[in-house]
Amino acid sequence: MPNRRPKSHVKSTGRLWAPWRYAFIRRGKPAECIFCEKSRSKKDSKNLVLDRGRRVFSLLNLYPYNNGHVMVAPYRHISDVADMGSEEAAELFEFIQSLTRRLKKTVKAHGFNIGLNVSHDAGAGFAHHLHWHIVPRWSGDNNFMPVVAGTRVISQSLEEMYRLLKKHK
Repeated sequence: MPNRRPKSHVKSTGRLWAPWRYAFIRRGKPAECIFCEKSRSKKDSKNLVLDRGRRVFSLLNLYPYNNGHVMVAPYRHISDVADMGSEEAAELFEFIQSLTRRLKKTVKAHGFNIGLNVSHDAGAGFAHHLHWHIVPRWSGDNNFMPVVAGTRVISQSLEEMYRLLKKHK
């Protein structure tokens, strides 16, 4: 009898209806750097900007990997970590510490993925402006959707998350 792998009873099409993503796809690459644009704007609520420091700012990710996905970026348009000044780097890390404390308190995160991609070749979607991702994680947060369908389910609206994080500064 030949060796055969058992067929899975679940067939994934790899598709999930998410019409809100079409706006992201249709708009194409923005004409201006999103981090420069949002850092200059005075419409923090509209842009989901959470905090502003002297050298860095934080904002919610419009296309989050998980509920509460926050990004921290310097105001300066730089693409290399080696170009950061020591005061800029210190403030950035203070923001990361503060945001992880806030996310533990507000969304009861059990852990975090914190990191950045430096250059397009390393996976950066916006390679010309450094930005760090803070992604809250919970025990067992990989349910069947990412495993079977390769899709994450975000359980809270961005606007609701923004209000919650602003309230718990």
